[in-house]
Amino acid sequence: MNNYRFSFNFFVKFLWLSGIVGLLVGSACAGFLVSLAKVTAWQMAMPWLLFLLPIGGVLVGYVYNVYGGNSGKGNNLIIESISDGQEVVPLRMSFLIWFATLVTHLFGGSAGREGTAVQIGGSIAERIGKTFKVNKHDRRILLMCGISAGFGAVFGTPLAGTIFALEISMIGIITYQALFPCLIASLTGHLTVIYLWGVGHMHYSLGLIPPISVLVLVKVVAAAIIFGFVAMMFSRLLHKIKQLFASFFQHYMWRSLVGGVIIIALVSIIGSRSYLGLSLPLLSDAFESEINPFSFVWKFLFTVITLGSGFQGGEVTPLFVIGATLGHTLSILLQISAPFLAGLGFVAVFGAAANTPLACIFMGVELFGGDAVLYIFIACVVSYLFSGHQGIYSAQQIGIYKHGVKRL
Repeated sequence: MNNYRFSFNFFVKFLWLSGIVGLLVGSACAGFLVSLAKVTAWQMAMPWLLFLLPIGGVLVGYVYNVYGGNSGKGNNLIIESISDGQEVVPLRMSFLIWFATLVTHLFGGSAGREGTAVQIGGSIAERIGKTFKVNKHDRRILLMCGISAGFGAVFGTPLAGTIFALEISMIGIITYQALFPCLIASLTGHLTVIYLWGVGHMHYSLGLIPPISVLVLVKVVAAAIIFGFVAMMFSRLLHKIKQLFASFFQHYMWRSLVGGVIIIALVSIIGSRSYLGLSLPLLSDAFESEINPFSFVWKFLFTVITLGSGFQGGEVTPLFVIGATLGHTLSILLQISAPFLAGLGFVAVFGAAANTPLACIFMGVELFGGDAVLYIFIACVVSYLFSGHQGIYSAQQIGIYKHGVKRL
């Protein structure tokens, strides 16, 4: 009976706590998505805004230097808080990352939105924990709920949002105790965005899914190995460029200023603006039409330079684009359906770069349906195995090595 009572108390406590997190984070994410769509439309309608990108980077750097404090750590701050409980996640983080992401996208930087949603979620969850004076253990669970709510709300994938928060802090180890709270937070955040605020999400189709055969499975595994390698290179180059900018330019303003100039130069060199911002039109083209075979390379470069030089935003949507366009290119070499392989790349490259394969399996099913679940599973697992241990989040710890050796 004691076990039943403890379970019931836990259920009731996190039913309403996680629900509050989901409601508030979902509402904030709805506002963020609407504002992001607005500035993206402005950027597309006024191409000259790109030439203000270096100034926008300086502005973002100044704001973070003066008001940011430890908020500059971004997603890593929340991961560290979950892991050791020492760091405090300030509420101002949500306002800073919201502002900085809008500035990045308004002037054409290549970034995403997941980082913003996760930081909004973590900072709101921290504030809720302080308001209700939760203990250290429950605070950790609430921070995970904030991540789930933000992820599920911004992408419209509540199951992926649930698992993402469980996987993100420790490679190879999942905290199942937070499963129910994260599910409630993610689902509430998703429903809040969709039904309370009426903000929708884009959908993509895998087209005709090939029947299972040895040849198709071999092609999927081969593509997945390449997905994992590209994810590994993205993570390593992103961290390396951050280090290079920090070593060459001691003052933070110079980093984003130079980074903005490089982005402008790249646009001039290749003669295309397709790789600015979220690149959602390019993402749609990867599923529906023909694209430049080297699109994934360009989006890769635009993103690591944008984020590596100090601009704010997430890595996830750019990784979606990189994965989908890479899949489209590989479909030509492997002689397999382009939308099908673009969909596998969409989830597999992100899952490998973030070291969250299970979350991306669920995301693939939520976005593309269950008919391709076997292929999605294979692509995410194999790419995860071949992506190394250094992901996009430097604060992520290794619980169990991917090759089966437990960390001492």
